[in-house]
Amino acid sequence: MLRWTVTFLIIAIIAAIFGFCGIAAGAASIAKILFYIFIVLFVLSFFFGKRTV
Repeated sequence: MLRWTVTFLIIAIIAAIFGFCGIAAGAASIAKILFYIFIVLFVLSFFFGKRTV
C-alpha cells in the first residue's frame, strides 16, 4: 500500500510540473488517503499482529 502512495505522489509531482492542476490535486489527495490507511493498518498490525513466544 505504501508503494501505491509513492506512485500517486510521483504522479502528482509530475502533473504539477506540467501544469495539470486538477490531476495533481486528485493524485495528491489519493496519495494522502492511502498514506493514512497505511498508517492505521501498520498500527493495528503492530498491536494485534501475530505474537511469537
